[in-house]
Amino acid sequence: MDDRMTRPGGVRPPETIRGFSVSAGVTGLRRASALCWMSTAALGRSLAVSGAISLVGPGLGLVPRAMEGVRGLAVRQRELARRWAGVEIPGPPGPLPPEPAGASGPVARYRWIMSDPQTRREYVWALTDPIAGAFLAFLPLALVLSGVWGVFLALFGVPLSAEWDGLWYQFIPIEGRATAVLAGVLGALQLALALWAAPRAVRVHALYTRAMLAPGESELMAGRIRHLAATRSDAVDTQMAEIRRIERDLHDGAQARLVAMGMTLDAAEQLLESDPGAVRGLLNEARQSSSAALEELRNLVRGIHPPVLADRGLADAVEALALTCPVRTDVRAELPGRPAMPVESAAYFAVSEVLTNAAKHAGADRARVELRYDPGLLRITVTDDGRGGADASRGTGLRGVERRLATFDGVLTVSSPAGGPTIVTMEIPCVLSSPKTTSS
Repeated sequence: MDDRMTRPGGVRPPETIRGFSVSAGVTGLRRASALCWMSTAALGRSLAVSGAISLVGPGLGLVPRAMEGVRGLAVRQRELARRWAGVEIPGPPGPLPPEPAGASGPVARYRWIMSDPQTRREYVWALTDPIAGAFLAFLPLALVLSGVWGVFLALFGVPLSAEWDGLWYQFIPIEGRATAVLAGVLGALQLALALWAAPRAVRVHALYTRAMLAPGESELMAGRIRHLAATRSDAVDTQMAEIRRIERDLHDGAQARLVAMGMTLDAAEQLLESDPGAVRGLLNEARQSSSAALEELRNLVRGIHPPVLADRGLADAVEALALTCPVRTDVRAELPGRPAMPVESAAYFAVSEVLTNAAKHAGADRARVELRYDPGLLRITVTDDGRGGADASRGTGLRGVERRLATFDGVLTVSSPAGGPTIVTMEIPCVLSSPKTTSS
């Protein structure tokens, strides 16, 4: 497995702290300063929650609103920990717990917060981050302030000491030019130390945040069980809907044609002796019915599992799909092998649904499909130049794609601002189990 891949909640050493560089140190100082400001925001959020808890009389509705602010700040901290320090912090396994009906008073509000482990962790984090988090983030900034003061004393320390009747820089008394220069050297060393320490302080802050916010193993397992139960239910519902569709298509299509063909052959048998000319026409009609039934059966089989997908793999199947798509579609595939057949099928029909949406709803002229495999992850990106505005929460098509991918722990993300472009990204954890099969 690639070193760069981490599990949720894992740690990946960022490139910026493996050595020392001035640019990395300056960047670390800026990030430490931003973390200090976010600790101030956490203080405001914690005061808002504490104030809502302590309100006299009915007012429980203010507590969830205040906790939503805390959760939003925690989400921001998780993102910064991932981007700035390579520390992955799992998000909350679910939304805020529902408000207890008819509850009022500080005790009921406090119990509402403490009843959910994730909400309790976020509340405790909001209380402690203004102290512990701010302390960790401010350490390199304190070194900078101390270093700047030391360099300043190297230049102006002697007259200031005389004017103030004595002056110290840490353990050095400023009594003359030599001690002032020594203070300046020590200040310069602290500036260098601040540049070295800043990225590491950001990383330690991220580890502290993970320790405060990451769910425990039992919660992760419970969330995983809930997810598996939901996806299993969706998979069963999808499978039943597919079976009903196949049954309906067979009943209304091929079966009806086969019944009609049987009736035609019966009529031909009855006219065989009396009217051979009419029999020829009936046989021709029966042959046409059999051809139409065969074509409908082929289309039905393609809808279940396209032969090109089974024979040639996902990349060639998507290219064949692009040739029949009403929207001009370019395909770029970098797949060194083939995923398991169920994953291939889910990915193929997901791409088909997204391209259908682009043609039917977005009014797109061009689309692009990119298939790439990173270690352990199949990533598919579909981009179109349509009118945008796609939203998985409002459309059954994208929701269906989400449910299809969730069966394999896959995720769907949609970026579709008004006016376009629309970018749909699908990620499915998988391994490539067979060598690539292609015509080229």
